[in-house]
Amino acid sequence: MISLNFPEQVNSAIKLLENSGFEAYAVGGCVRDRLMGREPNDYDITTNALPSQTAEVFKEYRCLDIGIKHGTLTVLFDGFPLEITTYRLDGKYLDNRHPESVSFSAELSDDLARRDFTVNTLCYSESKGLVDLFGGAEDIRNKVIRCVGDPDRRFSEDALRILRAIRFSCTLGFTVEEKTAESVLRNCELIDNIAIERVRDEFTKLICASSVTEVCEKFLPVIGRFIPEFVELYGCEQNTPYHIYDVFGHTLRALEAIESTPEMRLTMFFHDIGKPECRKTDEFGTDHFKGHAAVSAEKARNILKRMKYPNAVADFVCALIENHSLPCPKTKQQAKKFLSLYGEKLYEGFIKVRRADCAAKADPHSHDEKLENMKLFLKSIRENGECYSLKQLKVNGNDLMAVGVKNGPDLRRVLELLLNEVIFDRCPNEKSALLERAQEFYKE
Repeated sequence: MISLNFPEQVNSAIKLLENSGFEAYAVGGCVRDRLMGREPNDYDITTNALPSQTAEVFKEYRCLDIGIKHGTLTVLFDGFPLEITTYRLDGKYLDNRHPESVSFSAELSDDLARRDFTVNTLCYSESKGLVDLFGGAEDIRNKVIRCVGDPDRRFSEDALRILRAIRFSCTLGFTVEEKTAESVLRNCELIDNIAIERVRDEFTKLICASSVTEVCEKFLPVIGRFIPEFVELYGCEQNTPYHIYDVFGHTLRALEAIESTPEMRLTMFFHDIGKPECRKTDEFGTDHFKGHAAVSAEKARNILKRMKYPNAVADFVCALIENHSLPCPKTKQQAKKFLSLYGEKLYEGFIKVRRADCAAKADPHSHDEKLENMKLFLKSIRENGECYSLKQLKVNGNDLMAVGVKNGPDLRRVLELLLNEVIFDRCPNEKSALLERAQEFYKE
């Protein structure tokens, strides 16, 4: 009998239910991930015990009844959170997302039949081993995402499953089974009925996968339901010496080339979204995209706002997009000026974005030396404690007012002039020298 080596808390919780006369299994993603050798993010248990019976079994433990109306009790089992849900049957789905009602069942098969994909129907307990009623294990072996039963019905019940199918395909490296894929495309307009926050969360997970190009191309109409601007990238050629892909192909390959964090993946997904609007072809057949960075940043901000991303995320992503085509600093002084304008986080993000951008071009190593120099400049600036910001100056506004500089615009102008003098090594970052230079500026 197969052993999946679940945490002891999971096994013990299942045994407690079994010893009380109930069936109980770990179910869903945690079983799927363990079978694939992956570490689950969380653990769910399914049981024929009613919620009140589950509460009685775990009366010695802290229980949270947030999902109790759907049969779910969260048990903190020795500090380990476990969601324990009664076998259930769903009523009619009237909004393509939530069942109108939920009824409990004594049969495991009833509960599994209402789930989304076969790979998420697997169950496990130490006493029973692996329980596979819908061929989930075989689909894992064949790397296939397949709906449980009729795909059209599954997607009409919960349209978010359309995005989940694509997301699982990307994150697990699986292919969406043919009938399921056809249903995804046939029903993609149902996504319009889903709260944008839920769409946003699935989309973010999708673009953070290791491989997205093939899946996004196949299911572009799905993404187009909530980001129609992205569809315009497909077939937008880049007839320049620097590019070998259209904007769509370049974007997704650049996306895959950057670290898998939401901020950086969002940056690459949107970094060229303004190019179709900016494309101009000269008399020699060469394409030009003048001003595309600023247009892309504006479009990205509108989309991120529409999808309700946090303002801090949108601000950082759009700042990177707007500045991603800037020339790389060639000297340490230029690097300090870059830092003074944009800060360290954006400086480091710029290096990552430019490297990923180049990775999807004709010469992926065109900026290697420049970007490595940028990293070395930053390392040296940090190690030496070199000044590049107003807060690092050895004088402040009070010091300047003490020598006669008036508060207001003049004060800010003099401080910025002093910072430039220090950055470009025209004045040491010493109080006396800075005050002397400030008086010279103010007289001028």
